[in-house]
Amino acid sequence: MASTVHCMTFDARDTYEQAKFWAAVLDVPMSPDDQPGDPEALVRSPRGDILFVATPDAKHTKNRAHLDLEPSDRTRDAEVERIVALGATFFEDHRNPDGTGWVTLKDPEGNEFCVVRSAAERGAAH
Repeated sequence: MASTVHCMTFDARDTYEQAKFWAAVLDVPMSPDDQPGDPEALVRSPRGDILFVATPDAKHTKNRAHLDLEPSDRTRDAEVERIVALGATFFEDHRNPDGTGWVTLKDPEGNEFCVVRSAAERGAAH
């Protein structure tokens, strides 16, 4: 049998705050064992857990891997607004006049991630 992905792991300067942000974005719980100052913090998600591991290093270059988020119950643009209100930073706009495309945001520690159109938006375009 082949390996499976256990979780996606990110280095973080503040594991707890990163986990708190991503738990709010994904509307999922953090591990109840995690506390401020812990060297690791875990976000439990039905599509895959995200682990934040403490590092003293700041992020300096573009991510080599990132998450693409698809809203389940709102439009891409409404989701972008919601996530920015939670603490993300708007980074790049890749939306097209026909509604296709995505928006790139940065989390509080500068990690890039994208928000794509919802399944309903893609279905309505056909």
